[in-house]
Amino acid sequence: MDKVVASATEAVADVGEGASLAVGGFGLSGVPSVLIRALLERGVGGLHVVSNNCGTNGRGLGELLAAGRIARVTGSYVGENKEFARQYLAGEVEVELIPQGTLAERLRAGGCGIPAFYTPAGVGTMVAEGGLPWRHHPDGSVAVASPPKEVREFDGVPYVLERGIVTDFALVRAAKGDAYGNLVFAKAARNFNPLAAMAGRVTIAEVEELCDLDPDEVHLPGVFVRRVVPLTPEQAAGKGVEKRTVTPAVKEA
Repeated sequence: MDKVVASATEAVADVGEGASLAVGGFGLSGVPSVLIRALLERGVGGLHVVSNNCGTNGRGLGELLAAGRIARVTGSYVGENKEFARQYLAGEVEVELIPQGTLAERLRAGGCGIPAFYTPAGVGTMVAEGGLPWRHHPDGSVAVASPPKEVREFDGVPYVLERGIVTDFALVRAAKGDAYGNLVFAKAARNFNPLAAMAGRVTIAEVEELCDLDPDEVHLPGVFVRRVVPLTPEQAAGKGVEKRTVTPAVKEA
């Protein structure tokens, strides 16, 4: 089955108002920026996003956030995005912050058809006991708080119950992909992308290179991917850097 779609605009054409999205990337590494921009241009809002972080100011998911298109974020890290922090504290967006490893496993579990699992992460904290602010009132008081979760002991050790995550759509970026949706990710971009792809009912992948793949090099099988968008060389080269650093020159003895 050929899953190649001519453009990002066509690929996201059925993402509707209030849709839930699992989005790959970590910081700005492996972020499906072309698909995000196509979604921005569509004008849909009220989106529920599941991603490690929400991009940076005006980049990645930060573009949708700045335009007021995101209603809720499930993630691990506010990061360097001041607008994300401002909207959260002002009550403009609902935010569920969860441990990073738990987020990864919730996405994987959802993709594998596992409805829930137990983990020790968060036991004895507000993650398990509830009370974490999900949404604030404009005055800064808590409007919506997280509910308590079930805690159960196994072999005398307490574990908290976490639900698997399944979303309407998933947006991911891969270094290479074939017409059947098999994907290969490059280095640090192989972060949340495979997990996000597994969690989406309809997964859309932008790929830097469309080519034939050796089965042994595939990181994510095509069964998880519904649409493949080949990027132009210019789009493929467009990779943001969250923080640029310069190493001082080493003086010779």
